[in-house]
Amino acid sequence: MKILVTGGAGYIGSTLVRILLAEGHQVRVLDSLLHGGHALLGVWADPGFEFTRGDISDRKTLKPALAGIDAVVHLAAIVGDPACARNPELAKAVNLESSLALIEESQLSGIKRFIFASTCSNYGKMNDVNQYVDEDSELQPVSLYAETKVGVEKALLASAGSRDWCPTPLRFATIFGVSSRMRFDLTVNEFTMEMMTKKHLKVYGEQFWRPYVHVLDAARAMQLVLSSPAEKVAGRVFNVGSTDQNFQKQQLVEMICPYVPDAQVEFVHKTEDPRDYRVSFKRIYDQLGFNITRSVAQGIEEVAHLVRSGIIHNFADERYRN
Repeated sequence: MKILVTGGAGYIGSTLVRILLAEGHQVRVLDSLLHGGHALLGVWADPGFEFTRGDISDRKTLKPALAGIDAVVHLAAIVGDPACARNPELAKAVNLESSLALIEESQLSGIKRFIFASTCSNYGKMNDVNQYVDEDSELQPVSLYAETKVGVEKALLASAGSRDWCPTPLRFATIFGVSSRMRFDLTVNEFTMEMMTKKHLKVYGEQFWRPYVHVLDAARAMQLVLSSPAEKVAGRVFNVGSTDQNFQKQQLVEMICPYVPDAQVEFVHKTEDPRDYRVSFKRIYDQLGFNITRSVAQGIEEVAHLVRSGIIHNFADERYRN
């Protein structure tokens, strides 16, 4: 297929692009390079790779970017609660309005497959801490970031039904692991880096639950959906991760401690956190046969090795954060 990846220079996108090219697909990346484009240097000479610099908010950019495309993987966004909270108007314009415009233009252009990168943050807070939420659970977004994702999901699912239109929202667990466009503002990566470089970590709400998935497995899930029969994925939502990779923050710290036993960890207890959820990933396992290849424990080892390697000298550099 010829696939358009919006946000292809990003943390997940740069990993996905390599996988798609390796599978023999042609890949066009549309990215504004808000966080730079160094992550694409490794694929730049690949004959199947094409790059368009542009903003998904510009309709004039969308039409040529979609020309000749069979499938769209929509990753471009203002990512994460802090980034959206800092500039809410921009977040709404990019994450919601521009995404809706991309869906419309994709349909007008005759695109058949459309994968939307959503988030498990849409679940907000569990009603019962002893139960797992799944794709049929009530969505309770408690941040602007999640609200925009829910809005796009609803529009995308409402658009399903046409024989030649196959939309699939994927709700990703919190991502971790090493990527060509590295991030150290994601929980597993941040905790590992902070404990190893500063020998100190402050943890807020150590008892709250989150699911986690390696960046490579997140990319593999998108490739799997693209290659699955349309009748299995059209108009279907899938959580992306593994049920056994739900952890409390304190459990993450316990897994990191062997790598830096002299680190001091300060737990700041919070009795309330609007985001607290354990997620079931049974659907994607049962219906698509998806399995993760890297656990949180393996991801911690991977990040720890990166920190020790000396490849990165300034972990506070803004390029490693959204």
